[in-house]
Amino acid sequence: MADKYVAYVSSYTSGNKVPMGISIYDVDVRKGRMTKKDQVEITNSSYITISHSRNFLYSITDFGVESYRINSADGSLKMLNAASINGMRGCYLSTDYEDKFLFTAGYHDAKLTVLRLGKDGKVGEITDEIYHKGLGSVAERNFRPHIQCVKMTRDNRFLMAADLGMDHIVVYELNHTTGKLRQMDIIRSEQESAPRHIKVSRDGQYVYIVHELKNYIDVYHYSVDRNGSPEFEKIQTVPTVNDYHASNSSASALNISEDFKYIVSSNAGDNSAVLYSLDEKTGFLKKLLCLPISGDYPKDVALFPDNRHLVSLNQESNTMTFFTVDTKAGTLVMNGPELRVDRPNCIIFYKLS
Repeated sequence: MADKYVAYVSSYTSGNKVPMGISIYDVDVRKGRMTKKDQVEITNSSYITISHSRNFLYSITDFGVESYRINSADGSLKMLNAASINGMRGCYLSTDYEDKFLFTAGYHDAKLTVLRLGKDGKVGEITDEIYHKGLGSVAERNFRPHIQCVKMTRDNRFLMAADLGMDHIVVYELNHTTGKLRQMDIIRSEQESAPRHIKVSRDGQYVYIVHELKNYIDVYHYSVDRNGSPEFEKIQTVPTVNDYHASNSSASALNISEDFKYIVSSNAGDNSAVLYSLDEKTGFLKKLLCLPISGDYPKDVALFPDNRHLVSLNQESNTMTFFTVDTKAGTLVMNGPELRVDRPNCIIFYKLS
């Protein structure tokens, strides 16, 4: 029997009559299509994540964060609790690999918040709060700190916080007892490049950072030295756009396929999706295609679990568009009509039990 999936899509709700910020879709992997089955009332779900246990879903909301229990049989969500992050609405969240802590990134107030998680999936008290400070380059968005993404290294030792405004990634050591963070390193990006999202390879040796304003992905080799300090060595830089791309393009999404063989990104302005093959031994990326997504501002793009289909979440045109992918020929072919969804932010595929 083929595996069955649902997809969770988060959306902004400001101005909507009903704040249904999370939509749940049944996924037809073979056909590369999705059918809406349910919605969850939550305000401005700017990002969602699923625990590594696969039992819980966490979402950003206007009031902080909310936790949900996932019914693994049908993908439905049951709200567990809500918690304040003692700051402005976040833009990203993730958990450590033991699901003991939840990390939130604050774009607007440059605040990194750590919250304790219970075994029951509920969000507990704040264990640490850090404000990034300083002045970036004098540019449109890069003049003050904006924390855009927070992601643990796969050995569960260090938290990487991408600061889009300061053009660097601050690396913190996590105390797994207290939930406190201690700064260990800074990965410096090119000036006015705006590091946006971070992904980690399956074996944890390679880190991928997409840069919004200069449209490229940096690949780093990660290791820990004999003193226990993290080391990041840049080994590759690949563009997210073609040589003939539209002006004022901004890289947005960064997702790894379920089997870790591909990475996909997107470009607003250029309104394109870019797909790379991923060499798990070397960490290197090879661009396979960069083509239009038939929508405006692809905030997130993702491969279906079969790697033969792709979905683009187009925030400004309020649509999801679907494509058939041929990785050998390097083509995207429109796969059926677009689906209407108000200001979508991100998508996660979830395999049902």
